[in-house]
Amino acid sequence: MSEHGFGFVGTGVVADFHARALSTLPGARLVAVTDVDPERARAFAAKHHVADEPDLAALLARRDVDVVTVCVPSGQHAEVGVQAARAGKHLVVEKPIDVSLAAADKLIAAARAAGVTVTVISQHRFDPGLADLRRLIDEGAFGRLLLGQVATKWWRGQDYYDSAGWRGTWAMDGGALMNQGIHYTDLLRWYLGPVAEVSALAVTQAHDIEAEDCALATVRFMSGAVGTITATTSVIPGFAQRLEISGTEGSAIVEDGVLVYRGFRDGSEVRSAGSTRGAAADAAGLEVAAHRAQLADLLAALEEGRPPAVTAADGRATLELVCAVYQSAREGAPVRLA
Repeated sequence: MSEHGFGFVGTGVVADFHARALSTLPGARLVAVTDVDPERARAFAAKHHVADEPDLAALLARRDVDVVTVCVPSGQHAEVGVQAARAGKHLVVEKPIDVSLAAADKLIAAARAAGVTVTVISQHRFDPGLADLRRLIDEGAFGRLLLGQVATKWWRGQDYYDSAGWRGTWAMDGGALMNQGIHYTDLLRWYLGPVAEVSALAVTQAHDIEAEDCALATVRFMSGAVGTITATTSVIPGFAQRLEISGTEGSAIVEDGVLVYRGFRDGSEVRSAGSTRGAAADAAGLEVAAHRAQLADLLAALEEGRPPAVTAADGRATLELVCAVYQSAREGAPVRLA
């Protein structure tokens, strides 16, 4: 296996998870980092024993960097990604792919023109319980899918939003759905397929931010299935992220990536203990195993000349659903996607 050198753009909280995940992967090595805050970049580089570069151009000029990980605020993902793609670098883009479809399309076009590979972080697709559920759905264990529900009911204090000027802004972040709820929104679409129509409302109740801290949506899928999305950062103390899937032959429940329940028409049931870990009340309470699995998939994709399991198109499709929720909430009317 070839060794791939990684360069990080942005050295905030999530970059540390990427660094820890990379440190356990054969065929990958963190080489250099850069950040608009030079002191933060230097501290991060010292911690991980890598180089710190003064700016993006310097990092992109390094011949030993062939994969760039984008960990800047969400509204800058495409801006950084386009420059990296034009420099011939493969890309790992933290979620969401960006906060607007226009920006996402610019990134996708730049990557296509440069012939580079892009994966958008959706690490929960690699959680064992969620991967098992995908397999069971593909095998037809639940029959024709009828209903899907996802809920991200977390708590973030005002101090979380005050920790950086971009948090909770429309231009750089979005609210509870775009930032926190997007992972399980992605899973809902992954399981139930393309979306036909969305009806939604969004409110800001418990925080002093531009964007919403509570979003609710009903979704009609092209398959005929229906679903609901709940995303909030206003629920104390915060609860496990939850996904429920029901079909003509059975149902399943996932909590924080653990498949805690399967029940079928024949009366058989399987129950498992739920997870007690996660990021319900603390943004730093994340695991690195799923990030590691997604990065390992990217490395394998580069070696095998195939697309990664989560592509830029996947990231765009999930962003389109989130944007439709916001549009419906603004306009007070359903939004058709197909």
